[in-house]
Amino acid sequence: MAPPPKTAAPDADIGARTVRKVSTRILPIVGLLYVFNYMDRANISYAQLGMEHELAITAAVFGTAAAIFFLAYVVFEIPSNMVMKRIGARLWLARIAITWGLVTVGTGFVHSVTQLYVARILLGVAEAGLFPGLLLYMTLWFRSGERGRAIAALALAQPIAMILGSLTGGLILDHVQWFDMSGWRWVFILQGLPAVALGVIVLFYLPDVPAKARFLSKAESTWLDTEIGKEYVPEEKGGALAELRVIRDPKVLYLAVANFFAACGLYGFTFFLPQIVKQMDPSYSATNIGFLGAIPFLVGAVGMLLVARNSDRTGERRWHVIALMLLAAAGLFGTIQFRHDPVPALTCLSLVAVGVLGYMAPYWAMASRVLSRERTAVGLAAINSIAALGGFFGPYVIGKNATADDATIGLYFPIGCLVLCAIMLAFLRLPKKDAKN
Repeated sequence: MAPPPKTAAPDADIGARTVRKVSTRILPIVGLLYVFNYMDRANISYAQLGMEHELAITAAVFGTAAAIFFLAYVVFEIPSNMVMKRIGARLWLARIAITWGLVTVGTGFVHSVTQLYVARILLGVAEAGLFPGLLLYMTLWFRSGERGRAIAALALAQPIAMILGSLTGGLILDHVQWFDMSGWRWVFILQGLPAVALGVIVLFYLPDVPAKARFLSKAESTWLDTEIGKEYVPEEKGGALAELRVIRDPKVLYLAVANFFAACGLYGFTFFLPQIVKQMDPSYSATNIGFLGAIPFLVGAVGMLLVARNSDRTGERRWHVIALMLLAAAGLFGTIQFRHDPVPALTCLSLVAVGVLGYMAPYWAMASRVLSRERTAVGLAAINSIAALGGFFGPYVIGKNATADDATIGLYFPIGCLVLCAIMLAFLRLPKKDAKN
């Protein structure tokens, strides 16, 4: 009697092939989007080194300019994700990239603090929805077991953006003064133009869903949709109002508040890193600051990948995040103690980078499993919107407390926030199916 036909091997083959295709075709484009997104959001941290005299920018004014971006970002984030869910990722992500690129370029032509504030608000409006939109997009292409590494690949854009921003920002400040325009203006112009070009590429390249992906066969796209569909409960009907009810979900709010505290540490660290490096040795040039400022992000990028791999291998999410929050808090405390000693200070800043960058992959993998499929668009946006307020309070509070001689005084605030995040997650109760996470 002939043995029964084997079905597991073909399924395994199509699965491995489909995941490989998706990873090589989708991740690079979404990664580039987030690289230039984060670079253009944070490039003010290096431009400030040149504009502080031309526009009379104090530490408090800089903190406000860095933070005010997030107010507009928060207001428009949930509507942005709802629009994207309805019209598709390709059109909406292209629109976001093109508009934020144009606003960034325009920031290079401001001539007053008021104009700078307006430009930062417009940038927040333009960028709103990109990160939760990309997270939503990832849930359409990756199963939960692969999502941690996929999100890590996306989150890796942050250290890459800061490495590129640091290296190019310092060089532009010192060496580019074309058409009698200051170097800080060219930081915005030269780092904003690629986003416009990338938006056009997205418009013609990025498929909305697997069924529309030309690089997948019909069998591959069907397999992927079926596999991802198994992980979610059936969709409920009810329109936009039904979707918005997820905002009242206690677990969503709890995760959002915890991420708010994490964001205070992340953005406080990101925006004030150049000033902290400059304080180590006031004789550093902008180029020196840029190259030294890239070191923590290089270390953070490696740490992020190792954390994501271990989190996916073990299936554990929550305790990874808790440990990373405490590591970042310890790094910030060490930075304060060694603020005038470059080697130990950069070591401590590297620990901060591992913590505030490494937590993102396990955190968002955990958060996406708490939500039902039809609530993912609004749920992820709601969590990220509340967290974005941390992007306002982190730089704002640090800027208000910093002085011309010491940029680290305000770091006690993000230290407290990171510890609170760890405490909150220690008491988080997940559904039984996610208990190990």
